[in-house]
Amino acid sequence: MAQPGITERTKGYGVSSLQEIIEHPTWQSLLKTVQELGEWLDRVHLELTQIPAPTFQESARAEYMSERFRELGLRTRRDSAGNLLVERQGATAKLVALTAHLDTVVPPGVPIEVRRRNGRLYAPGISDNGAGLAALLGIAAALEKSRIATGHSLLFVANVGEEGEGDLLGMRHLFAQRDIYQRTTGVIVLDGSAVEHITVSAIGSRRFLVEVTGPGGHSWNDFGRVNPIQALATAVTELRQIRLPSEPRTTLNVGMIHGGTAINAIPGSSWMKVDIRSTSKKEIDRLAQLLEQAVRAGVAQEMKRASGALEIRILPLGDRPVAELPASARILRILQEVDRHLGIPSKLERSSTDANIPLSLGIEAITTGGGGRGGDAHTPNEWYEPRGRDLGLKRLLLAVLMLAGIIPQPTV
Repeated sequence: MAQPGITERTKGYGVSSLQEIIEHPTWQSLLKTVQELGEWLDRVHLELTQIPAPTFQESARAEYMSERFRELGLRTRRDSAGNLLVERQGATAKLVALTAHLDTVVPPGVPIEVRRRNGRLYAPGISDNGAGLAALLGIAAALEKSRIATGHSLLFVANVGEEGEGDLLGMRHLFAQRDIYQRTTGVIVLDGSAVEHITVSAIGSRRFLVEVTGPGGHSWNDFGRVNPIQALATAVTELRQIRLPSEPRTTLNVGMIHGGTAINAIPGSSWMKVDIRSTSKKEIDRLAQLLEQAVRAGVAQEMKRASGALEIRILPLGDRPVAELPASARILRILQEVDRHLGIPSKLERSSTDANIPLSLGIEAITTGGGGRGGDAHTPNEWYEPRGRDLGLKRLLLAVLMLAGIIPQPTV
């Protein structure tokens, strides 16, 4: 698929400079609307957080988001991957996309209840990505209630499959659609709450399921047979000997390991899940080869030590591309200009987010927070503090309007 150049993709339209926007008659109206939305956003944030949305099971939360968008007067649709898409028409067909992922790391079947303490809200997923989804609704609501017309169209996306083994499923599907790929001029990914963080460098990752199987047996009667757990244990020991560079930063993590059925049985199988990350595709490729070598070495040692045969299966679970936003990118210059205007001390960071996909396709994209404060993500004690949400929305609205442009309305 041919990739349009950055300059071609990001030409502005209408009133689009920071000074022009803050002096525009509708800007003060927009600020007032943001303040008025506070209680509504707090309520919908709590409600959507309490709707379970494990990766691959986001449908109920997507429907809740769809209802809120429809209440604002916007039309919604779901694509075949499960993404919720809402397009707000502008003067041109070009798109500025705002996305927030629906899924959480909370396992299926776990009830979610929001707790309040000392001005904070506690619940798994309340910041990651309840805060991003609430900001997505807040931006749409502020623009609709203020009746602001934009130059480029706006695409609001509540996407699936960002976390864990979702492997950015929703974003891959979204930008595999030729129409959306060709029309999109820039992407703002809303993930979490922190406005001080701007992700511009996409960390790549490759994930694997490694399974070793054997005949199994009784721990006494069949003692001496090959043991898949011991083979994997040797493989993990081999992995620990691999030297990882600090630059480009590279990591290797054995995140899960499982095997066996009883304490008095030689296991018939054992598996582990491995995550490799780096800012260098070359390093990821190197470690993927070393992983296979370590597993084969562990199995070979076990088969030399004991009787019987072992089989190996290494399956890919995910492959997130490495990518980088150019320092000269318009979307970055705009957000930094907005941050200077608002006094936000933002900093550029590396991370693995939904922005990996558009960045890898040559589309300008950043990831940042929706406002407020949060912490302890991916734990039962994850928290969110609404104070500062309005600053986050003001920041995002300025950036969106600079990217899309405001169309001056005729005076009566």
